[in-house]
Amino acid sequence: MSQRTVAVASAQGLHARPASLFSQAAAAAGVPVTIAKGGGAPVDAASVLLVMALAARHGDEVTISADDDGVLDDLAAMLATDLDAE
Repeated sequence: MSQRTVAVASAQGLHARPASLFSQAAAAAGVPVTIAKGGGAPVDAASVLLVMALAARHGDEVTISADDDGVLDDLAAMLATDLDAE
């Protein structure tokens, strides 16, 4: 399983809107994706509630994992973008 570590760029962190957009993209990826904050346990990235429960703030590093490097690149790019600004 491949991994990417990225800093959360959304100004308010992974709150409702950014978490929802990220979770929808993870669910649509077609492969299982997990996300973890710091050294914490990974959670299902397709679950908006689990993603929000990470309480990842702006600048926090999260690690996403999946068996598809292209999916990881796309999801990492999302997290590196301020999803509140769109």
